[in-house]
Amino acid sequence: MEQSKSMSMCTPNLAQVTHMFDIFGYSKHRGMGNEKFIRSGTFSVGGHDWSIRFYPDGYSTEKVEKDYISVYLELMSKGAKVRGSCDLRLVDQSTGMSASVHKTELRTFDPAGLSRFAPLTSNFKNRGDVESAFLANDRLTIECIVTVIEEPCVTESKPFPKTEVPVPPSDIAEHLSKLLEDDEGFDVTFCVRRKTMRAHRSILAARSPVFKAELFGSMKEARMPRRVTIKDMQPDVFSALLHFIYTDSLPDGDKNADMIRHLLVAADRYAMERLKLVCQSILCENLNVDTVATTWALADQHSCDKLKDACVEYIACSNAMDAVVETQGYKNLKVADPSLIVDLLERTTKVRNAWLAHHHI
Repeated sequence: MEQSKSMSMCTPNLAQVTHMFDIFGYSKHRGMGNEKFIRSGTFSVGGHDWSIRFYPDGYSTEKVEKDYISVYLELMSKGAKVRGSCDLRLVDQSTGMSASVHKTELRTFDPAGLSRFAPLTSNFKNRGDVESAFLANDRLTIECIVTVIEEPCVTESKPFPKTEVPVPPSDIAEHLSKLLEDDEGFDVTFCVRRKTMRAHRSILAARSPVFKAELFGSMKEARMPRRVTIKDMQPDVFSALLHFIYTDSLPDGDKNADMIRHLLVAADRYAMERLKLVCQSILCENLNVDTVATTWALADQHSCDKLKDACVEYIACSNAMDAVVETQGYKNLKVADPSLIVDLLERTTKVRNAWLAHHHI
């Protein structure tokens, strides 16, 4: 059972705003009293309203004066709870750089309770430290960085990515062809009408059971033939046969009808069924009036039933019998084996009658 995978992704959707709250005349705000505060202007982050509370004299529910200032971020919007974080900082007036005083990590701000504030402590910063390090020209600047987590972004489901490693086509034929071309490692020589050709007996045996029997019939090394004479075959036909054995393809330019017919005979001789089928296919594609009778006889001699059927169909469907009987191939066949002529005529007549009936002629 084939298994498939799909995937989707969720990423946080963040909204972040930095708000600067400048307090001029800082000294004039001191002494306004515990729990008294100055509120900044309202600013929006993630669709929610916020403000900063500044308590110059600190904030204490017990009304105990402390030497601290208090600063809070407050969620002003009503209704929905908000997940967010904040970083409350003070700005050095001489450098313009800010320093973090209190960070509130990601949490839920609830507008209905005290959790609408951050931080949840009144001791924001010692007053003495504030006035010595962050006050200049009676000015104090509070910087507040607010981050709100909005609805997450979820992608649509899609098929799980599948990494594929491309594999190039097989190149074994190229390597074996080079092995045949290079004059190395040959261990058997063939003599074909005074022309010698060399090859590797193991490759020949792997491709042809006939070669295997001839070259390895005796397993004793001393008895294995190192020189073999090939009779009843042209050198160019045997060369094309070797080329097919090594490359599983025919040599370029060796696809004329005479060469293919000779190769079919060689393929049958050495029980190379694939080469035999390749030859039959080429002959089928190139049937004509002049060659069909000769091809029929060749197909009958070498048990090529599909090729015989193709010859019959060609003659019957093209209504070429009258022209075929005038060819030299037909006349030669009539002299050599009259029984084949009778068989050809009978089959052609049957196919022709069936074709006419099918087409209502």
